[in-house]
Formats: sequence, structure tokens, C-alpha cells
Amino acid sequence: MPSEVRHPVDRDQAYPLVRLTGVLDDDTVASARSTLLDELANQPEAMVVDVAGVEAPHAGAVGMLREVLDETRDWPGSHLALSGTTDAAVWQPSGWPVWPDPGEAFAALGDPDGQYHRLSLDLEPEVGAARRSREMITEACGRWNRPALTGSACIVATELVNNVVAHARTPMRFLLALHGDTMSVAVRDGSPVVPRFTGPVAPTSYGGRGLLLIDTVSSRWGHLALSGGKVVWAQLEPDSGGTAE
Repeated sequence: MPSEVRHPVDRDQAYPLVRLTGVLDDDTVASARSTLLDELANQPEAMVVDVAGVEAPHAGAVGMLREVLDETRDWPGSHLALSGTTDAAVWQPSGWPVWPDPGEAFAALGDPDGQYHRLSLDLEPEVGAARRSREMITEACGRWNRPALTGSACIVATELVNNVVAHARTPMRFLLALHGDTMSVAVRDGSPVVPRFTGPVAPTSYGGRGLLLIDTVSSRWGHLALSGGKVVWAQLEPDSGGTAE
């Protein structure tokens, strides 16, 4: 009988709670990983994974959780917690904090931050999409008292959104978040093709400057591969400067 794992998501908690049940082995870790990354792509403040229903944890399950932690450390930077096990030693190599049950995990994470600034906007791949993302940025930076980040954020948003309009041509979700003094700008689309940056382009070349602009104004940037596409993100520091055209 083929192995099977289920991973329903309970979003009626303070933070998303993913319950993994069944056999989590080499044949099923890919689907579980996909569920965790898809949930993190919504940039929650935190996420709890309950492994109480996992039968005979396989080394691949621990390795998968470690990969998820490493891949999402820079973006979205959500707090992660594992729960539902009395044998913490089995899961500790994953790098996730381990708690005996979900209640203790939620208690350790605490209440959601009332000043937690994360916004999203669904956009179609059409003319005007980048303008709408810039409007959100301008309004949010004013409300969050981060005017110095407006210009660089608008540059990144323009390049990321226009790249989807020109190439991916799928509906997208624009994501904006404030992390203390830094801000992240991200776009999720339905194309698996990831951007490739090979450094500065020749002055006589046509195109290819979008990622150069993003690399110039951001402190770091990258992508998160998902089962149904990807997220491309950039992190901005207060002194990054820049203005949008």
C-alpha cells in the first residue's frame, strides 16, 4: 500500500495551524513541503505545524522541515513552531522550536502583534497593475511613517509587477511588509520560471536592467519556488534611496 500523508490547514487560530498526519516519508514529504511553503507564501506572522498524527517519523521529514526553515528565513521571515510530540530529540535537527502540543506552541508565540504590518493586493497581468502597487506603497509608507522607503519600494514593485505582466502573464498577488526598520516587497505569480541575474548588462544591450535595478536598491532579494508558481521578493533598508518613474 502506498504511503499517504494529509496536511489540512486550520486558519481559525491566532496563526495558521498545519496538522500533518499519516506516513511522512520520501514518497510524501514533497506534498507536505508544498503545503507549508504555500501557507508561508501568504506571509503569516507565525505558523505552527502539528506532527502528533505523523506515523514513525522518517529522517526525510526532519530534513524537509529544515529545508523549509532555511528557504523562508529571509522571506517571509515568519516565526515557526513544531508541536505534538513528546520526543523532541527526533525533531530538533529540523531547527524548529518544538513544543508538546499546539496550545503550548501558541502560548510561546504570544498574541499577534497589533502593529504587524503586512498587506496584500491581488492584481491581474494588465496595464496599470504596477501603478496600483505603487499607490499601495505610497499610502502604506505614509501611514507607517516610513517615507524614506517609498522610492526604493516603488522601483522594486514596478519591476516585479511589470515582469509578470510582460512574461508570466498570470494573476499575481502583491505583498508588502514592514519588519522593524526594513520593508519587504514581493510578488507571487503562477509561473515556475525564476528570474536570473547575471550582473550588469552592457550599455548597448536591450532590456535586462530590471533585476539590476532591484539588486541596486535592495539589501537582498531572492525567490521562493512554489508548487503553483513562485514568489520573488526584495528586502529594503531605510537608506536604500531611489525614486520611481
